[in-house]
Amino acid sequence: METYEIFKSLAIILVSAKVCGLIAAKLKAPQVVGEIVAGLLIGPGVFGLVDQSELISGMAEIGVVLLMFFAGLETSLRDLAKTGVKALVIACAGVAVPLLGGYLLYSCYYGFAAAGSEEFLTAIFVGVIMTATSVSITVASLQELGYLKTDTGTTIMSAAIIDDVIGIIVLTFVVGMKDPSSNAGRVILNTVLFFAGAFVVGIIVYKIFKLLDKRYPHTRRIPIFGFVLAFALAYVAEKFFGIADITGAYVAGIILCSIDDSEYIARKVDVSNYMIFAPVFFCSIGLKTSIGDMDESLLLFCVLFVIVALASKIIGCGLASKLLRFNIHDSLKIGVGMMTRGEVALIVAQKGLSVGMIESRYFTAVILLIIVSSIATPITLKYLYSKHS
Repeated sequence: METYEIFKSLAIILVSAKVCGLIAAKLKAPQVVGEIVAGLLIGPGVFGLVDQSELISGMAEIGVVLLMFFAGLETSLRDLAKTGVKALVIACAGVAVPLLGGYLLYSCYYGFAAAGSEEFLTAIFVGVIMTATSVSITVASLQELGYLKTDTGTTIMSAAIIDDVIGIIVLTFVVGMKDPSSNAGRVILNTVLFFAGAFVVGIIVYKIFKLLDKRYPHTRRIPIFGFVLAFALAYVAEKFFGIADITGAYVAGIILCSIDDSEYIARKVDVSNYMIFAPVFFCSIGLKTSIGDMDESLLLFCVLFVIVALASKIIGCGLASKLLRFNIHDSLKIGVGMMTRGEVALIVAQKGLSVGMIESRYFTAVILLIIVSSIATPITLKYLYSKHS
């Protein structure tokens, strides 16, 4: 591809992503769904206006790193500490049950594979995709209903944050197993070493940023150094520990989430990513999604994938809530509130595709899950709160 051709591709990607995103918003669906659909339309499968080049892939990778950095910045350590054990138990159940459900679904559908084989890892990774929780739709729904600051609302938000942290750790471990030279012990050791090193470095970096924040508040050098930290940790995680780069970016956000200018950094990251890199990332999902391979068997798998993903969150988080002495109605609200999926599920699926753990045709199942959960969750929550408020 000639260098100047990238400008045409970017122009098409950005305008189509914006238009389709606005249409999705009008239809009460997340804008990311529209951006993914835009990628499907302009990609080789439909109109063939844009090809997946190395530069587009690189920009998409920047987009996913910035998304996870932003997610880390938005994490509230105070809220995590406040809800404590309850949110942790619910989050663990919200990871374990979908992980098992995804593995069993793939294995029952395509056959059980020997431990350590390619098919075994694919089955496990299908479960990993199901572990992701995105509560942006839930938060908007609870805010509209006036129940965001209730015990159940706070529990849902905190459990979702912990859920994503655990999910990232599971992703890190499973992706590490893909390396033929690695073994479970080595993967665990690398993971422990990375997080131990990140903890030590994080304390030092946090103190440095506190000093910078005090001396140069609300200046552009603060978010610039934040970008540097995110990209550096993403590189170190992947290069030296064999851990997903998005893990490093997420940890960078966690390190900076408590400084005074964390919201200022988050705004700068959000603007930079929203304008270019995030639309490229979500469109690239559509560009890679293969709908030409869709047949009755894959369609049935996609439907079952959605059912298992939704049900496993409700069952896992709902039962854990009941064991923690929430009443049956509040337990159901928490389970339903945790079943939404969004960009994190796409990020996980993208990572699986990039390391060869899943095929592009399975993105259809993930996209369908995001659409269904985004529509079903607010409707179900509104019904539950109107009946049992």
